[in-house]
Amino acid sequence: MRTEPKLTRLDRVFARLDREPERPAHIDVPKMSRHRIVLFAATLAFYGAIVWAVVITSWLVRLDWQVMFFRPYQQWSEIHWFVDYYVVLGQRGPTAVMVAAWLGWRSWRQHTLRPLLALGVSLLLLNITVGAAKYGMGRLGPHYATSIGSNEMWLGGDIFPSGHTANAVVTWGILAYLASTARAQRWLSAVSAVTSLGVGMATVYLGTHWLSDVLLGWTAGLLILLGLPWFEPLIARAEDAIFDLRDRLRARRRRTPAVPADAPSLVVTPLPADRDDVAARSSRAPACLAPGPHTARSERTPITPAGSRRPPHSERHSRGSTPSARPLTGG
Repeated sequence: MRTEPKLTRLDRVFARLDREPERPAHIDVPKMSRHRIVLFAATLAFYGAIVWAVVITSWLVRLDWQVMFFRPYQQWSEIHWFVDYYVVLGQRGPTAVMVAAWLGWRSWRQHTLRPLLALGVSLLLLNITVGAAKYGMGRLGPHYATSIGSNEMWLGGDIFPSGHTANAVVTWGILAYLASTARAQRWLSAVSAVTSLGVGMATVYLGTHWLSDVLLGWTAGLLILLGLPWFEPLIARAEDAIFDLRDRLRARRRRTPAVPADAPSLVVTPLPADRDDVAARSSRAPACLAPGPHTARSERTPITPAGSRRPPHSERHSRGSTPSARPLTGG
């Protein structure tokens, strides 16, 4: 009787993840449609409006100061430990490692580099745009504010827009951007929105950012996700170039030098020796290890020890002589 093996929960999870062993040609690459362009333009206008409201010290700056004086970390001190851990979801290093590990596994399973390349391009755009805005406007944070009611702009700070919030939007939103199905895209979009919203409010709770910093961080991260389809052709060309380089390296490694069939065989013959050279070598005297003139073996005087070392024996004869008969004696 044949019995089917029982699958554990972990086996069922990996079985679900193992459904795309080949490169997913059916997945549509997002394009810059008219609807997306309208959303990008509206988000960009909202970005400019926030910056202008802070520059002119409008009601948004007054709201920033009211929230700062409220001191949420003192009002709800019992959740301070949780917020300290939750805000890590917006830090660049841990989140990039986690998301890159997941997208790297997807790239290996689907035989494509697009997930990793899309993550790299989005993080590069995030560093350029948000970093330039931070150091360009130079706003100080709540803990370093100099005068009450001021916008604290161009004073050497680097907190406007919020890097934690923008990083949370881009890092977790890229999972929804690269989703394989529409259902997964909707779920991941909701999860990334809630996560980035919580990270932004956590920075306001801890007092490290103004509320307007968080609003601008959300907008900056959303601009990157909305404008990422413009870079899809560049990602595709980079992927093709990397795969072509890999194929060339593999072919070069496997290539062996081919010898044509009609190539003449190479025969190595020894060079003829010169007769004069051979005669000179034969007439040359052998080298002597000991100093002095060399004499032939026949000219040397034999060296014998004085006396014989054998004991005298009356009955011993030389090999060439015949022994004499022993006298017979009567017994």
